[in-house]
Amino acid sequence: MQLKVKIRRYDPERPGKDRPYWQEFAVEAEPGDRLLDVLNQVKWYHDPTLAFRRSCAHGVCGSDAMLINGRNRLACKTLVRDLGDRITVEPIRGLKVEKDLIVDMEPFFDSYRAVMPYFVNDEPPPAGERLQSIEERQQFDAGTKCILCAACTTSCPIFWVNGNYLGPAAIVQAHRFIFDSRDRAAATRLAVLNQNVGVWRCRTAYNCTEACPRGIPVTQLIEEVKRAVMFQNA
Repeated sequence: MQLKVKIRRYDPERPGKDRPYWQEFAVEAEPGDRLLDVLNQVKWYHDPTLAFRRSCAHGVCGSDAMLINGRNRLACKTLVRDLGDRITVEPIRGLKVEKDLIVDMEPFFDSYRAVMPYFVNDEPPPAGERLQSIEERQQFDAGTKCILCAACTTSCPIFWVNGNYLGPAAIVQAHRFIFDSRDRAAATRLAVLNQNVGVWRCRTAYNCTEACPRGIPVTQLIEEVKRAVMFQNA
């Protein structure tokens, strides 16, 4: 396939240029190639200054989330045949662009850290494992699939206008521990999520669920956290 790949570029060190600009590349690719392969081809053979993140290239690390033909996706999981012969690529929205397709992820990870994304239990350890039933595990299983790619959070219109909103990814991470029967810090997390930058900012737009490359029902998990907050304060 002959592709026209239009990429939104930004270089803070480009003389006299302080605004993003578009650059188009003509690239040849196979229908089964991934967009990541196309970007690598652009970088290796057309313009080595193109900047983007990538690591595992198998949809596990989440580092190559970007706006592809108007939708948040992972470049390593998006096939050329699903995009057509004209492709636009932009950085994910709501986070400061550092260069080209690279954004500052620190605000995103600040929200992640705010919900205490780790196991808390100060009770004396049992002789064996802290066991769970299959039903107890199913309560939070979906949230364990999150790879922190930020595709859900940066697809949220509330996050675009209020960067202080914790965002869908952080709430999903909180859900994973709030509903873990072995954890003992659910009340603390729910207090964090009950603040004005927490779950009540969500307007149930479903953008987050559609953007998730792991198929997590993000909106559903957010609603479950909302109910947990209400029941705790009832």
